[in-house]
Amino acid sequence: MTDGAATSPVRQEIATAEGPAQVRVLRPGGGPAGAEGADSGGAGTQGAGAEGVGTLLLGHGAGGQRDAADVLALTALTAQGWSVVLVDQPWRVAGRRVATPAPRLDRAWLDVVAALSGASAGGDGAGRAPDGTALPRPWVYGGRSAGARVAARTSVGPDGSPVPGVVGVLCLAFPLHPPGRPERSRGPELLRPLDGGLPVLVVQGHRDPMGTPEQIRAVARDPRLSVVSVTGTHSPSRYLDAVTGAAAAFLAGLSAGAR
Repeated sequence: MTDGAATSPVRQEIATAEGPAQVRVLRPGGGPAGAEGADSGGAGTQGAGAEGVGTLLLGHGAGGQRDAADVLALTALTAQGWSVVLVDQPWRVAGRRVATPAPRLDRAWLDVVAALSGASAGGDGAGRAPDGTALPRPWVYGGRSAGARVAARTSVGPDGSPVPGVVGVLCLAFPLHPPGRPERSRGPELLRPLDGGLPVLVVQGHRDPMGTPEQIRAVARDPRLSVVSVTGTHSPSRYLDAVTGAAAAFLAGLSAGAR
């Protein structure tokens, strides 16, 4: 999966309390929103229909200006009938090099998903991108590193109930703790969706200094938590097929359960 495959969709702006965010939408069959013929579903959608089986919203990490390889790899899930929405946080859109604090990341993400949810005009339960592209339910919140933390924290409401229409959380390289500081665990963030009854997948490098797969598994002995170990550290794995395969299997189970 190349940068061009994920960056070809038009960046659509969404206003948030933290400034403009942007989304890029890839539809089932691998086409960007607005691409001619994308509604046909493509040969790889396995009979998912014109709008697909659900929507995966993906947030990025806290470093750099380019999309990480494992995030880009998940855009291949359009071949399984999923719409994939890449969410760029306001700090990145503004060209800043340092991410904003966690509460502000959450606030911006919530504003984005509220806009995508509230833009539905068809009465079909699907959300809508700013350009009117349908974003079918169910939805899965996901992200890489800091984006994974945002997805976990915001997948349930203040009362601990899952956000309506959200059926799972997908985490790439969840930063369980700062490097060398296991006592500063972010385990409670990972427990939020689990305590709310949502399945969670964590795809983790086997030598991640921010938390190994074994440390992630120790956070919760909960059958709804799936942890897949891949070769690598906190940086994107070279074995991206393993990352995509784990995500595809997780999403297939969620879509089957939603039917």
